This record gives sequence, structure tokens and C-alpha cells, in this order.
Amino acid sequence: MAKLEISLDQIDLQILRIMQDNARTNNADIARELGMAPSAILERVKKLEQKEVILQYNARINPAAIDQKMLSFIFIKTQDIIGVQKVGLLLAEIPEVLEVHDIAGEDGYLIKVRTNDSAGLVDLMRNTLSKIDGIISTRTTIVLETVKEDNKLVIPFKD
Repeated sequence: MAKLEISLDQIDLQILRIMQDNARTNNADIARELGMAPSAILERVKKLEQKEVILQYNARINPAAIDQKMLSFIFIKTQDIIGVQKVGLLLAEIPEVLEVHDIAGEDGYLIKVRTNDSAGLVDLMRNTLSKIDGIISTRTTIVLETVKEDNKLVIPFKD
């Protein structure tokens, strides 16, 4: 993601905190909480979207409800040279891959994967990952239990 130079004031940060807790909070409720007019909140939210501070709105789905109970992290060693993300871009196209991180160290990428079970993970590795040119090796860590999984960012307070 590109480095952004975006100036946010205290009201923007408060809006982000509220929306991050519940993106379905309507402008009138945000306005009431912040003591502002709903139209002013709407305008600020539109600007936050235009500045790409707010990237998208999502529903958080229980993975078990859709039979995606197995969570794994896979370290991938590649032939990619630094700055080239050929393999990373191919990994990003795989539906089971939730996150792709170009990392420092011996491995080139760390991916987060959800599958229905170990057979689904084996299938993904044998029939999808193994077909990507440039992957030298993989190391897989299977999650036994998740203590915390959250995508909320710590939004700073400004004076």
C-alpha cells in the first residue's frame, strides 16, 4: 500500500472510531454522538472515502458458519528478487488466501489461508500453490485455536 500523507483532525478520528466499531452506524447517530449535523458527517465520510482513508465496508462472517474452520499461515520462499512481486500477485488471486504479505527474512511471503479442513489445505497446496512458478518451498503453521482475530486499527487521539 502506498504511503499516504493525509491530515485527519479529531472529528475525523472520532468518526473512524465509531465506524470501525460498527460500519452500519448511520450519519444521524454519528452526528448525535459528536454533536454535529448529519449533513456535516456525510460530507466528512465522503471525504474520508475519497482520500482512501476508508477503503471499504465489510460484514465480518463467522468462518465456521460457512465451513471454513481451518486457519493456516504459510511461509513461502520464492525466486522473486526484492521489489518484484510476481508470485505475490498470483497468490493474491487465490480465493482461499485472505492475506498476502511480502516479508523480510528468509521467506518471501507470508499468507493467511482459510480452508474447510486439512484435506482442503492439502488440496490447495498440491493443486494450486504447487502450480505457481517461482515458489521454492513452503512452511505451514496450522492454527489450533484463535485467541484473538481482529482487523481494527488503533486510532490515535489528538489533542
